[in-house]
Amino acid sequence: MKPLIIANWKMNKSVAESVSFVNQIIDPLSKINSVTTVICPPFTCLSELSRLITDTNIKLGAQNVYFEVDGAYTGEISISMLKELCSYVIVGHSERRILFKENDLTINMKLRSVINNGLNPIICVGESIESRTKGDANQVIGEQITKGLENVASLDNLIIAYEPIWAIGTGESASSEIAQEMSLTIRNKINELYGIISQKIPILYGGSVKSENIKDFISQDDINGALVGSASLDPKSFVAIVSESQI
Repeated sequence: MKPLIIANWKMNKSVAESVSFVNQIIDPLSKINSVTTVICPPFTCLSELSRLITDTNIKLGAQNVYFEVDGAYTGEISISMLKELCSYVIVGHSERRILFKENDLTINMKLRSVINNGLNPIICVGESIESRTKGDANQVIGEQITKGLENVASLDNLIIAYEPIWAIGTGESASSEIAQEMSLTIRNKINELYGIISQKIPILYGGSVKSENIKDFISQDDINGALVGSASLDPKSFVAIVSESQI
């Protein structure tokens, strides 16, 4: 399975800054065809970057979406708006779950909207340090998968990102062994629910990923790439991560 590296810029970069970033990575990434690269900038940057990456091997994604197609939902962005600009959408990031109180039902509705409209959803799952300490990590992940995928019509475009909450933005990544263990848990849960298609679903690791540790993660049997946060904000750092992901 071709490695998949996704940059989640979160609430960072103006339009001008995002254009400068992409202009710096187009040439070096054009030489790397064995890795799929996706940039998820703020909504304000999507339109300009969509034009800029035309005829390059860089893909574009959104950091969030609302599940309704249109209507009186001030401040929200619908999937019909995103379809014109990008092909990937992050759903259920832990920061959305914690800061904005998104629950599994809301995440499920967003996921179904993305899938039903032919885009590639990246659903994020992960346990807190409290759940890991109590030995409940597998149960938490299993519930997030089961509830998040309820009544989903197709898993063909699905991507799952395992992001332990305790490793996001802390500088402390999970060990490659823990990441592999949890990725296998995810794959086994998908197999339990949907069968052999579980072997075709990319599972990414996210949580303080950098060029120095990316090889440790993607060398694991059930890890197929990474969802990168702060290390994706610097063009040289991001290119290094993509380069180190070649297998």
